[in-house]
Formats: sequence, C-alpha cells, structure tokens
Amino acid sequence: MIVDLNQKLLDAFIEKRRPPKEIRDKVDLGYKLEGEVVQIFETRPNWQNPAEKIESPIARAKYVKSRSVWKVYWMRADLNWHPYDPQREVSNLAVFLELVDHDDYGCFWG
Repeated sequence: MIVDLNQKLLDAFIEKRRPPKEIRDKVDLGYKLEGEVVQIFETRPNWQNPAEKIESPIARAKYVKSRSVWKVYWMRADLNWHPYDPQREVSNLAVFLELVDHDDYGCFWG
C-alpha cells in the first residue's frame, strides 16, 4: 500500500513537471523507485547515438526505516550525490517532492 501511494505521488509529480508532449522525444523526466531509494532524472537522446537515451540525475531520496525519515540528496557538478544541506531529511516522500519542485536553492533544476 505504501509503495502504491509513493508511486502515485511520483507519477503526479513527474506529470506536473514534464515538458510539453511535442518535445518529450528531446527532453523528458522520469523516476526510479527501487526498494527504499527514489531517483528523479531527466532523459535526453545521446548526441552520438540519438536512438539511445541518457539519464541525468536530478534528485534522490533514501528511506531510513529505523528512523522513519527520507534522506535528501542532490547531484553536484562532481557527479556525486551530496546531502541537501538546506534540509537533509524529510518525514515523507510528499515533502521530498515539494522540496524538489520548489528548489529554493537552485540545486535540483539549476
């Protein structure tokens, strides 16, 4: 049930943020929900092989079951995940998606 709720939240978030349908073959958004980790990413065609899609990570959250919190991460220019210092942890996935959507510090969307 929790997985279904999380998937519904993620689907709604991605649908809200996706680019218009007519350019989704050039740029689009997606997510992965694997176990206790959620990753939001952008997809674009590989410039060397346009039939191949490249995923560029935007945001990541990892659920810490023992503490019932989600740890929030963003990808820096060094291509490593770093804790999101303005708010390293959130209580639920909806709060994580709100942080990413608002991006008050320009960490996720630039």
